[in-house]
Amino acid sequence: MPFALRAAAVALAGGLFFASLVPAFSQSQGGEQKPVDPQTAEEMAKEALARAAREFAEAAKLPKNAGLPECLWTGRLVASLLYRNDVDTAKRYMDLYDRFSCPSDHLKLAIRCVVRQGPMDQKGAEKLAARVHACWVNPDTLTPALVQ
Repeated sequence: MPFALRAAAVALAGGLFFASLVPAFSQSQGGEQKPVDPQTAEEMAKEALARAAREFAEAAKLPKNAGLPECLWTGRLVASLLYRNDVDTAKRYMDLYDRFSCPSDHLKLAIRCVVRQGPMDQKGAEKLAARVHACWVNPDTLTPALVQ
């Protein structure tokens, strides 16, 4: 019995050893990984800030409170969550959206716009966030295929 127990322990240790080698081996096979250039990361952060500023400025022109930053953020989040069928989480954020006194009509129109454009091509360059923002700013947005 002690021999069988010792053999099982050795087999388990060997299995764990080889299992730990697989991730290390696969990480080293990808070629040289370049470290992230700090200047590039800084430029990307500046670009993201500029894009956010443009989005808020664009949304500020919306009627009622739909252009307020808190309404813009929670509204786009709710629309994205509903599109991805995460209804429970969207429901919690809708309570927050209402608490900020944001217009529920605008949220309804934006969600309608996102859904009306049809399913997204997973391989395409279009992203859900871009579609939701376009629909938030202009709920009458249509894709060229729907305009025909």
